[in-house]
Amino acid sequence: MGSNDLPRGAVIGLGMMGRHHARILQSNPAMRFAGAVDPGGDRFDAVLDGARVHATLDDLLSAGEAPDFAVVAVPTEEHLPIVRSLATAGVHVLIEKPLAATVDEARAIIDVCAEHGVVGAVGHVERCNPALRELRARVLDGQLGDVFLVATERVGPFPDRVRDIGVVKDLATHDLDLVRWLGDAPIERVAAQTQHRMGREHEDLVLVTGRVENGRAFNSVVDWLTPTKVRRTRVLGERGMLVADTLAADLFFYANAHVPTGGWPEMQARRGVAEGDMTRYAIERREPLAVELEEFVAVLGGADATKVVSLAEGLETVAVAEAVLASAASGETVALTGSAS
Repeated sequence: MGSNDLPRGAVIGLGMMGRHHARILQSNPAMRFAGAVDPGGDRFDAVLDGARVHATLDDLLSAGEAPDFAVVAVPTEEHLPIVRSLATAGVHVLIEKPLAATVDEARAIIDVCAEHGVVGAVGHVERCNPALRELRARVLDGQLGDVFLVATERVGPFPDRVRDIGVVKDLATHDLDLVRWLGDAPIERVAAQTQHRMGREHEDLVLVTGRVENGRAFNSVVDWLTPTKVRRTRVLGERGMLVADTLAADLFFYANAHVPTGGWPEMQARRGVAEGDMTRYAIERREPLAVELEEFVAVLGGADATKVVSLAEGLETVAVAEAVLASAASGETVALTGSAS
């Protein structure tokens, strides 16, 4: 296949995420760059050719050959109108997470993509993190035996880029999607607490506990208040625990063991399950965003669509996020089964 046969991708929004999509589109040999749209211009100098930066989507679509696909990296509340315009023009869409600001808007995005026959996917990029992919493969392969718990921690300082949503729909949607993916079942119920400590309309801390439909428990801790950045996911099972540090793309396995304490009953009681060997795995590391774009482009060419996050899965995550907020507001556990259908 010649370079002119490669799919042409555009970026809508050149902010914190869009600028990185633009960088990859301009350098990755699996795709071509069709231009970018941002009414504020290219403030991060992400586009090499300034003539390819447009103020409006109409300008991009009328500038010449239409893109084959577009990355939608605008504020969440603008996803639906942008996707509607792109789908009407026959442009496939990779939509930055969360899929939409509300369940109703997420359903509308699904409907408009189906109406115009375009492929849509959601950019839950953590699924492309090499440590998490390796972790999931090992869990599905039975390394842990029966799985008890999926736990995530995503904390750090406030990101000034966020204006339109709180920590639940921005950061915690990463974790809610990961719980479903790593837990291998939809989330069944949630109980949540939130905090508002920064004087904003939206919450800046959330604690979520719950269960997925196969009975596994989960908990997630997410905030914009912690002065150091932590991204940690662990899966606990009968044979030990897998722990992923997704900032470093490192994966560790902590095995259970049965080691006698040599007639020292106090120490045996204190330690409980004996600590076994700890293994740090060697993992091939590639930039998750590049992998995400490559796999989306491959789907456009007919590859296995299960490699990308479907619009239906994106809808499911938005529904769970709304249930988390409802639980925090009511102080009660909220059931989700069938709520996103």
